[in-house]
Amino acid sequence: MSEHSFTDSHLPPVIQWQNERLTLLDQTQLPHEVVLEEQQSVEQVWESIRQLKVRGAPAIGVAAAYGLCVAMQPFRSEPVERFLSALHEKAGYLDSSRPTAINLHWALQRMLAAAGSDSTEAIYQRLVSEAEAIDREDRELCHQIGVAGVELIQPGMGVLTHCNLRALATAGIGTASAPLYLAHQRGVKFQVYSGETRPLLQGARLTAWELQRAGLDVQLITDSMAAHIMAGGHIQMVIVGTDRVAANGDVANKIGTHGLAILAKHFGIPFYVACPYSTIDLNTATGAEIPIEEREPHEVKGFAGAQAAAESIKVRNPAFDVTPHELVTGIITERGIVTPPFAGRLHAGRETPKSQTGPL
Repeated sequence: MSEHSFTDSHLPPVIQWQNERLTLLDQTQLPHEVVLEEQQSVEQVWESIRQLKVRGAPAIGVAAAYGLCVAMQPFRSEPVERFLSALHEKAGYLDSSRPTAINLHWALQRMLAAAGSDSTEAIYQRLVSEAEAIDREDRELCHQIGVAGVELIQPGMGVLTHCNLRALATAGIGTASAPLYLAHQRGVKFQVYSGETRPLLQGARLTAWELQRAGLDVQLITDSMAAHIMAGGHIQMVIVGTDRVAANGDVANKIGTHGLAILAKHFGIPFYVACPYSTIDLNTATGAEIPIEEREPHEVKGFAGAQAAAESIKVRNPAFDVTPHELVTGIITERGIVTPPFAGRLHAGRETPKSQTGPL
C-alpha cells in the first residue's frame, strides 16, 4: 500500500486544482455529507478558510496559494502595474482570514516572491506553477514526517490525538497522522484515542472518521476523559499537530492541547508535535507573541443548530492555546525529530524558504 492510497482510496480530495479551477472539500459538512465546493472568487476562498471549510495549517497554505491564483484571474488582461498592485492587495486580504496559522502567511509570501515583474500572463503562470509546487511539496513533506516518526509507534501502544492531525488538514497524509498511517501500513497493532475537540468537534467529526476509514483501530473520547484514560495506563504517547511553533519551541495548536500536555507531563507520557519546517516561525521568539484567534460565541453555545446555552450567556472562544516548550518531548519534522533544547536546534535545522520573512 503506497502513502497515496490512504488519501486517494479512503478520503475525498481536500484540495483540487484542475483546468484553472479550485475545488475545496467542505469539512464543516463531514462526516455526514461529502461536499466539494468550487471556489469562484477570492472572497469565497477567504470565507472557506475563515469558516473552517478548509482547515489545518498546511492545507490552509495550499488553499491560499491556489486562492491567490483564483483572485488574479480577472486581472490577466490588465497592465502589469495594475496586476501587481492587485496581487499584493489580494494576498493581504487572504492573509487576514486566520491569524494563527503561519503557513497561510508563509505560502502567500512565497507566491509574491515568485511573481516577478514581466508580462501579466507570465506572472500569472508563475503563480500557478508556484502554487502547484507548494501543493506537491506538502505531499512529500507529509510522507517524510511519517518516516521520521514511524518508529515511535510501537506494538500495543495507546496513542492519544487532539483535533484533526491528518490528511484532511494537509495536501498529503497529514502531519501527526503520518506516523500512524505508516505504522499501520507496516502492520503495527496499536490503539488510537481521538479526543472530540470542543467546541467544533474536529476530533470526532474528522480525525476519528478519517482514521476509521483508513482501517486504524480508533476510539473516540470526550476531551474531559483524557485524564481518566491516562490514569488507567491506556496512553503511552500523545501526538498532535500545530499551527505555529515559536523559535523557542512553544507550540500553538487547537484549544485544549496545553491541558493535554500538562496531563502527559503528570503521568510521564511523551508528548510529541508534528509539523513541517514551514510551520516553525523563527521570527516569533516565544508563544506569548503568537496571535490567538478568537472565534464567534455561537460555536460554544451549541452545535449543528442545536442551542445548549442561554442566548444571554457571555462566551470566550479562543481557537488555540500555547503549549510551553518545557512540556514538549519532541517536534517531528520532515528533517527528523527535533528534541530539547529547541531554540538552538530549530535554528540549526532551518533552511530558509523562498520567502519566509517580511510584510505582505
